[in-house]
Amino acid sequence: MSEQERLSLPSQRRKYRNEPTVVGAICFSSAIEARRYQELLVLERAGQITNLRVHPRYGLQEGFRGFGGWWRRAITYEADFAYDENGRPVVEDLKGGPATQVFAIKSKLFEARYPEIELRVIRA
Repeated sequence: MSEQERLSLPSQRRKYRNEPTVVGAICFSSAIEARRYQELLVLERAGQITNLRVHPRYGLQEGFRGFGGWWRRAITYEADFAYDENGRPVVEDLKGGPATQVFAIKSKLFEARYPEIELRVIRA
């Protein structure tokens, strides 16, 4: 398939109807996420937060060999943002719709594994 043919194909419908948005060199999964990043940049410049990170990953459970020797992959959680506020670590996750069952489970695992980090779920 040529590049021209590929570009003329209708775009696939996204699961949550979000529109990927690029800010600088960072691609965000939605315009809401990109807007929040810009807000956090302003807060960082004002000194209200420090150490802003985009899409940080956290290990929730290590990989292991299960019954029969099958390898089970590690479980990870990728947050939208992480930063320090008043010397305390904060992780943010933006939700434009209802939280999924997977997120409900991962947020519980995150809170159990990282009790020193505040997990903020922001409804957009």
